[in-house]
Amino acid sequence: MDNKKVESSSEKSWKSRIPCKQSIAQSVSTLWGFELDSITSYERFVKLLYRPTDAASLGVARALFGLCMVIDVVEERGLSDIDLKWRGAHACHFPLIHTMNQPSLPHMIVLYTLMWLGAFGIMLGFLFKLSCACFVLPYWYIFILDKSFWNNHSYLYGIVSTLLWGTGANRYCSLDSRLSRKPSTVPHWNYFILKFQFFLLYFFAGLKKSSSEWLEGYSMTNLSEHWVFDPFKLIMTTEQTDFLIVHWFAFIFDLTVGFWLLFDRTRIPAMIFCAAFHLMNSRLFSIGMFPYVCLATMGLFCHVSWPRRIIPSLTSSRSFAACENVDSNTENSSEIRKKSVSAWLPRPIPPEKPKPKRPNKQQKMVVSFLLLHIILQLFLPYSHFITKGYNNWVSGLYGYSWDMMVHNWDTILVVVRVHDNESNEDHFVDPQAWVQNEKWSKHPDMVIQYSQCLKSQLLRKKQQVLRSAGRTKDTSEWSRLSSNLSIYIDVRCSLNSRFQQRMFDPTVDMLRVDWHPLKPVSFLMPLLTQYNSYRQKMEEIIQEVYTWSNYTDVLFVADYPSMSMENYFTNDFSNVTLTVLEGQVTYSEENCSDVITVDKGHRVSVTTEKLHEITTVSGYPSCYMYTYTNRTKEQLAVDGISEPPRKRTGLPILKEMRYKLNAWWRALGHIANAFFYLVYDVPMVRRVPREPNYHEDYYR
Repeated sequence: MDNKKVESSSEKSWKSRIPCKQSIAQSVSTLWGFELDSITSYERFVKLLYRPTDAASLGVARALFGLCMVIDVVEERGLSDIDLKWRGAHACHFPLIHTMNQPSLPHMIVLYTLMWLGAFGIMLGFLFKLSCACFVLPYWYIFILDKSFWNNHSYLYGIVSTLLWGTGANRYCSLDSRLSRKPSTVPHWNYFILKFQFFLLYFFAGLKKSSSEWLEGYSMTNLSEHWVFDPFKLIMTTEQTDFLIVHWFAFIFDLTVGFWLLFDRTRIPAMIFCAAFHLMNSRLFSIGMFPYVCLATMGLFCHVSWPRRIIPSLTSSRSFAACENVDSNTENSSEIRKKSVSAWLPRPIPPEKPKPKRPNKQQKMVVSFLLLHIILQLFLPYSHFITKGYNNWVSGLYGYSWDMMVHNWDTILVVVRVHDNESNEDHFVDPQAWVQNEKWSKHPDMVIQYSQCLKSQLLRKKQQVLRSAGRTKDTSEWSRLSSNLSIYIDVRCSLNSRFQQRMFDPTVDMLRVDWHPLKPVSFLMPLLTQYNSYRQKMEEIIQEVYTWSNYTDVLFVADYPSMSMENYFTNDFSNVTLTVLEGQVTYSEENCSDVITVDKGHRVSVTTEKLHEITTVSGYPSCYMYTYTNRTKEQLAVDGISEPPRKRTGLPILKEMRYKLNAWWRALGHIANAFFYLVYDVPMVRRVPREPNYHEDYYR
């Protein structure tokens, strides 16, 4: 009998530990601010997202985001240097739609001016919907005009500004709120969708960093040498700081900080870490206003009425009365006022409670679009199995994948060979000619666009030279160039501390290659992942070579079977040695008939000031390294001349402010030039870019 009582009591104690449905609902209500029943049906979910909410936090975030965009249009979007960035027919651009052509420079300045005015309108909250349209439409148009400027945060700006366009972010801290009598409340989805977007930014950045490339410490090497990591280096070595702080802490931070920002108990420490993280990034990288946009929008995760407590002067009695209770609907506030009045009046007969209003079709449609946006944002970062034509060694265009700083590229050589099929002559072109940056060289679609643009630029240059007089040498050289051209591009780079290897097949004519955005790239050379384990050994070799002297260095190269690499060392280098680590290669020099076969583990001396060729003859890829001494640095040290140590600028606020003021002055000058040109037909003043380096023999 006693045993039965003990068993029943233990059973009751065990059951008492299981949370009941009521306690679960109460916990959800405490943590998330809504009842569990609110998401059990679509209508209740729509009603939840349309719950009237204080617009204070949203208004402050809108104003700060607008301020960041005002600065961004001048700097990173390029209004201050628009005459160099958008040179029309005199430069190569890489639009998403290959047939797109950019407008003329005056009309581009008009688009930028419209976008800039829209950013001012967003910041001030003046004619908000019109300002958002003026900013968003030119922004996305300029965005798709050139993929070579794409990155994660430029995509983020376009998404956030588009989402703000549909919100009531001008209900607080804005000129519109001062000029209108609308209540300072917004539907709750205004906060929900923006918080989701920034939560996704952090969380997906953490997911992308969960790869072995990041967690093993190969993505961001030597970053700890920056002064912002000096406090950590008091207790850690440089290698430990790179591995534990740069890689592992950043991974844990990105993966979890979005969750910590959602809860009251963890929000304050999470915001402190967020602020420190973004301020460090603003010093470490040239990423424009991205850290400041993240800082400006952190307040969205706080209680929606926090600005009213900090800046009560901005709160009018009308708006504060409408939003005194955070996330409460107007029916509850009216009931409270009725109760305060009923204390002085006879209690009336309670009327029948009106039935709650059901969401209308427009509200349901808006929520449907929000859910579609959420699904799209969850899908796009992992959609690269569809857009195969944009993949290289890593998947997708760098723009909407949130793989920030995961891929570290080190390019040593880009060879652009133009073959004239009629004269059977080769010409070599400077790979920096007619382009703004080198990002095109790592993406197959942009390589094809560059080749097509290069051909048109060469033919245009030919016509220009032939029309000019008094330049007989140039005229004779350019007159031999026919329109029957083939362009071959050889890109050699290293991904995340691997061997330097070629990315594209250098025997493929890029003007005649078959490419489709939904098909795999046919001319992409595979990444030599079988040699990933060599990265640790390469680091050991580097440390050993550095012990030889202060002027020795090493370069690691890998190549495919039957392919050759030509290289040249000037007399600035000495003790140049080629050592084979894997496979078998042949070594030959110009004007020399001897061909030396070098096996694994063997080495050969390399003659300087002579072009040499290394061919892989083994049936599998070869790996080899150059070791050499920098004679110039060595001689300077012998003469007692050393390089001055780099000065630590710390926080160069004055220098940055001077740069920003000059950029704004140039931006205003461009706008004035465009105005006088379009209205009064006054010729525009523009800067002349660097002339491309074009010559017959690239190597000599």
